[in-house]
Amino acid sequence: MSKKIKVAVAGAGGRMGREVVKMVLADEALELVAAVDRSGAGSDAGELAGLKPCGIETVADLDAALSSAKPDVLVDFTVPSVVYANTVTAIKHGVRPVVGATGFTPQQIEELDGMCREAEIGGLIAPNFSVGAILMMQFAAKAAEYLPHVEIIEYHGDQKLDAPSGTSIKTAELIAQGREKLKQGNPNEEEILPGARGGEYEGFRIHSVRLPGVFAQQEVIFGGYGQSLKIRHDSYERAGYMPGVNIGIKKVTEYTGMVYGFEHLM
Repeated sequence: MSKKIKVAVAGAGGRMGREVVKMVLADEALELVAAVDRSGAGSDAGELAGLKPCGIETVADLDAALSSAKPDVLVDFTVPSVVYANTVTAIKHGVRPVVGATGFTPQQIEELDGMCREAEIGGLIAPNFSVGAILMMQFAAKAAEYLPHVEIIEYHGDQKLDAPSGTSIKTAELIAQGREKLKQGNPNEEEILPGARGGEYEGFRIHSVRLPGVFAQQEVIFGGYGQSLKIRHDSYERAGYMPGVNIGIKKVTEYTGMVYGFEHLM
C-alpha cells in the first residue's frame, strides 16, 4: 500500500473546513494529522465536523501545528485577511499549500511561486474547486473569441466578504486572454446611480449579487447581433467542491511551483 498523504486543515471549524475534514477522514489515501481553527481550539476535529471523534485535537496556532504534525499538504479555506500569511507559513515549513480562499494579488502569487520553487514543493491556489465551475470558465473563454460583448453576474450569500468573487475574477481573466479588446457600452453612458453598471474589467462588467438564501451561482452572458448566449453554473452545497479539493491534495505532490487555477490540474 502506498504511503498516505498527511493533511492539515486551516479553518477546520469553518463551513468549508468541516467539509474538508470529512473528505480527508473518508479517504484511505489521506491522513488527517492537524486541524487549525481559533474558535474551535480544544475540540476534536471529527466532532467539530459533525462526525465521531477522530483523535485530532483542533489547535489555534498554525505555525505550531505544522511544526509538530509535519503534514505533506495544508488545505486552507480561511479568509482573505490571513490566507497569504498562512500560505507563506506553510511553504516555510516545506508543506504544500492547497488554497481555496481568495484575496491574492498577482504579485503575491508570483512571490509564492518563487518560494515554492526554492523549497522544491508544489502549491495550488484555486478560486473554485468545482469541476462544473471550471468547465463553465473554459466554455466562457472559448465563447468570448466569437462573442466579445460579455458581462458576468455572480451570486453569493450576504455573508461573503469579498466582491467580486474569486471565481468571477478568474473567469474574467480567462475571457480577456482570447477576447477582442474593446470597451463595451455607449461611450456617452452615464451612471445615474454610482455602481449600477458593476465593476469594470478589461472593458466589460462584473456584477455581484449578495442575498441571504443564495449559495453560489455564476452566469456569463454574451451578446451578439440578433442573439445572446448564457453560460451558467449553480452550486448547491459545499460538498460539491470536495472532489476537486481531493484531486488538488493528490496532484500538488507531483510538481514544483505555485499553480493558480484548478483548471491546470484537470
